Amino acid sequence: QVSVVESGGGLVQAGGSLRLSCAASGRTGGRYSMGWFRQAPGKEREFVAAITWSGDNTFYGDSAKGRFTISRDGAENTVFLQMNSLKPEDTAVYYCAAAVFGPALRDTGIAATVSTYDYWGQGTQVTVSA
Repeated sequence: QVSVVESGGGLVQAGGSLRLSCAASGRTGGRYSMGWFRQAPGKEREFVAAITWSGDNTFYGDSAKGRFTISRDGAENTVFLQMNSLKPEDTAVYYCAAAVFGPALRDTGIAATVSTYDYWGQGTQVTVSA
């Protein structure tokens, strides 16, 4: 069993920044590819960004390109999502997920697929005011 815990959400004004953190733990050894998704009320879960277990490759959804950056702690299953130039439409619950058993993140299509990920956090609320 793997536990995934997000932190760092909150309220910010449009144009501001937030940094989300996510830690996955529970299995001894190994590093996981990790992803961020978000879900706004009444909308489907949307892919935001993902990073491979090595940190060598990153993938972004269209809404995140140029504004958000995903990174990871080199030694741990801890990832970060730096969000800049936030807009009211970025308001959502942000979920972190770990890909433990699934396919390798070879392309954005795989990275953006919900079923690629095996363990999910409870989510952290991000609210951007106009």
